[in-house]
Amino acid sequence: MKFRTTLILLAIFLVLLAVVILVEHRSEKVQEKKEAAEKLTDFKAAEVEKLSLKKEDGSVITLKRNDQGGWQLVEPLEAEADDYEANSLAENFASLRIDRVVEEQASDLAAYEIPKKEVRLWLKGQEEPLVIQVGMENPLDNALYARRADRSQVVLLPSYLKYSLDKKVFDLRKKDILKFETGQVQAVEVKAKDSNWKVKREGDSWYFVQPLKALASKYQVDNLLDNLSGLRAKDFLAEEKDQKQLKLFGLDQPEFTVSLSLPESQELIFYINRQDNKVIATSSLTRKIIEVDSQIATDLGKKIDDLREKKVAVFNSWEATGLSLKKEGLTLNAFREKAREKGQEQEKWFLGGEGAKKEPADEAKIESFLRKLEYLEAEEFIDRPANLKDYGLEPAALEIQVRVAPADRPQKEIQLLVSPENDQKKQVVIKNRDLPYLFRVKSDFLAEIPTKIEDWKQPATDSKK
Repeated sequence: MKFRTTLILLAIFLVLLAVVILVEHRSEKVQEKKEAAEKLTDFKAAEVEKLSLKKEDGSVITLKRNDQGGWQLVEPLEAEADDYEANSLAENFASLRIDRVVEEQASDLAAYEIPKKEVRLWLKGQEEPLVIQVGMENPLDNALYARRADRSQVVLLPSYLKYSLDKKVFDLRKKDILKFETGQVQAVEVKAKDSNWKVKREGDSWYFVQPLKALASKYQVDNLLDNLSGLRAKDFLAEEKDQKQLKLFGLDQPEFTVSLSLPESQELIFYINRQDNKVIATSSLTRKIIEVDSQIATDLGKKIDDLREKKVAVFNSWEATGLSLKKEGLTLNAFREKAREKGQEQEKWFLGGEGAKKEPADEAKIESFLRKLEYLEAEEFIDRPANLKDYGLEPAALEIQVRVAPADRPQKEIQLLVSPENDQKKQVVIKNRDLPYLFRVKSDFLAEIPTKIEDWKQPATDSKK
């Protein structure tokens, strides 16, 4: 009896389950049908292989994907397209939702000014394009009257599509046609009417090799390369440059010629000229002449002193592991090492050295002095000094040595020689032993140098804590 009851209950359960599944399936079908009815198109942007915009004046812009998945303009001219703009265009017409159905069976398309504009979309695996015909704007909310060419409905589409439909050829073109990899540049040479200079990369630094030997500002050179690589066309002035076009825009004798040395003896040359309140540019790797932002001319017009590294010593104070000072009556050595304090391992500064007792240092004073050195800049450069003795550097009034251990570069030692102070000008002259020239700097950093070792010892009150 129990077995029979179980079978009956199981049969009832299966019937109910089948009903539930059938109802859910039908609900899903109804929902899918409803969603499909709310869409004018139902495909993914990645499926679009080619698209065209037909304007009100009858002109056509056509874009096509290349073998690498990028976009090319093929009409009204052949040029590289802006991938972001082209993808956005395809995205806007993929899975396009209808605001409202105006007429199911439209009999008079002219009443809606259809077709005022037209979009054609060629999808993967389909020979014929999907055609969207667009008419006038609804005066109430600026929505667009439109229809699919293969349907009889007239619908209203979102107003934001107007911006896509109004795209011009310039909007869809690739504008950063002068782009290059800045990290690959090994040397930069700039020839201008007022100055010629050249820098070479050495490790993580840039050095002038003409018209003088000097350390260049890494920030200034890297910023110039970034700005040069980031140039975008404000306008396309010539599609195929020739001698006539170069002369027309003054690029046969440009204001600036920038030569970039690349790996494997390759060279990239930029030609830049100012003309009629425009900055005009081309390069050895493009046939086009374009107008660019005027800032690049300002960057290239900087004087050599503006491009030189003004810091006496280029380092990060937090990466310093050792500091030595030598002056009359004082030799001080400080070093940073790991120490356990309150059950935790921390890096601390100590005083000591050869034969000297290791003692905790006043970290605030050492780090303050290191920061002063880090930001110490030249007020004036003294190039090609004939005799260090003339500047009070043989012997020096003060010798400073900083040991630095960067996380991503080899350890290095910075050695500085400091002259006696010029009391009247409040300046000293400094020689960095790695550089062939001298720096004249403000002398206020000298106030932080201790007069005796005890000045940099950890205060007794701190050590008792």
